[in-house]
Parts: sequence; structure tokens; C-alpha cells
Amino acid sequence: MPRGPTIAYPKDISAILMMMDVHPGDTVLESGSGSGAMSLFLSRAVGPKGRVLSYEIRDDHHSLAKKNYRRWRSAWEIGHVDEWPDNVEFILKDISTAAADMKSVTLDAVVLDMLHPQCALPVVHPSLKEGGVCAVYLANITQVIDLLDAIRSCKLPFLCERIIEVTHRSWSVLPAKLKHAKSSQMVETQGNIEEPPQNEYEEIHIQDQAVLKESKYNESLGDAAETNRSVPYIARPSHWQEAHSAFLTKLRKFRPLLS
Repeated sequence: MPRGPTIAYPKDISAILMMMDVHPGDTVLESGSGSGAMSLFLSRAVGPKGRVLSYEIRDDHHSLAKKNYRRWRSAWEIGHVDEWPDNVEFILKDISTAAADMKSVTLDAVVLDMLHPQCALPVVHPSLKEGGVCAVYLANITQVIDLLDAIRSCKLPFLCERIIEVTHRSWSVLPAKLKHAKSSQMVETQGNIEEPPQNEYEEIHIQDQAVLKESKYNESLGDAAETNRSVPYIARPSHWQEAHSAFLTKLRKFRPLLS
């Protein structure tokens, strides 16, 4: 499906759903429809009896999110008996001007993916249940600081419980390819292959890239015979790792103490 704005990635969306503890039947507000990626995850989480209100201020993003959502529902029907729930209402409006809309709805959770989320909090917090979570997706840590400062200065009833950055570390675990080992020294005996002498074991290549060079056997490679491995393996972090995507801030609404 086509993208417009940068989407929220599954690793971050999964963490956001856990933060909000969304259940089937919940009503969730999303501000920042974007390309519709978050909307799809929320749609699945709340189920057929739930409801997602997705606000977007830009007309092009609003149209793209609606189009992608329709395309996904159509594609889903190809391989599934049950149809994807039609439970997302896309609304073209600035959330900061939607106070009148919020009076008639009770929200179980809120997710904000916008440049200045502090502008939306005064509008959405009266409709959010006490104890409900507002999850905020922000690209820069300075935006997090501005958000928390606005909550403090405006005395909004939100407690910041967590600020996290979701990182995944990819690993490569592959059979090692011996280089410069003399084939005459590879002796096969009763189905077992003896490894070459230590002084001949100089470097290991994986996908044509040298990843290890040593004059002695690595301890993990020396254990190959004990674990019935016919060839040594190499395990290391991948050269390519996922970059930073966002800071996720978990805000929980509380009941202010009466002074």
C-alpha cells in the first residue's frame, strides 16, 4: 500500500498497544491518521464491537489513510472467511478544535502521533476514562520534554509512567566457511569430519565477508563435536541494524486531589 507520511513501525505499535492495554470492545481515539498503519492495528485490537476515531488535519493524509484501510479490508477478504471489521471512523479535523465532538464520547485509550501533542491533551482528557492511558509517539526527545513541560505548566491530570525507545538487535547465526584450510588435512573418519590443525584455521567468512581471524580455535567452535555439529557456526550481531524510530511516552490519567 502507498505511503505518505512516515509510518509507525510494528515494533513501536506493538509496544503502544501494550501500553494502552486495548481490549475488544474499547473505544480508542487516534490523532494523526498518517498512512493508516496505526489505524489498522487499533482496528484489530478493538474488534468488531470496538470503535476507533482517527483524526487527521491534512486532507492528503486523511484521504490516503482511508484508501489504505479500504484496500486492506478488500485484500483481507481474499484469504479469510470473516471480513475485517469496519470499525474505524476517519475524521478530517484538527483535534485541538474537536472539543464539542469529545463531549458525546467516552474513551478507553488515546494515541497521539502529531507534532505538538500537548495541544490535544486539554481536548481529549475530559473524555478519557480515569486510569486510561494516552500513548504519545514522538520522534525527538526534545518533543518529549516540551510535552512534559506543558503537562506540568497547565496542570493537566496526567502522570508520565514510562518513556521508552524500542530497539531490536538483529543477529546472524550461520555456518562458517573455512578459508585457507588445506583440504588434505580434512580427514573423514566413520562419518565424522576432523577439523584442520589450529595453525591452519586463520579466518572465517560469512557471505564473503571476513568476520573472524585467529590462530587458535574459538571455544564455541571447539564445542562443535560435543554438540554433534558437522560444521562450525558463527554467531554475531548483524552488520545492519534498525535505526531509531521514536520515543514512546505513556501518560496515565488520574483524579486530581481536591485542595
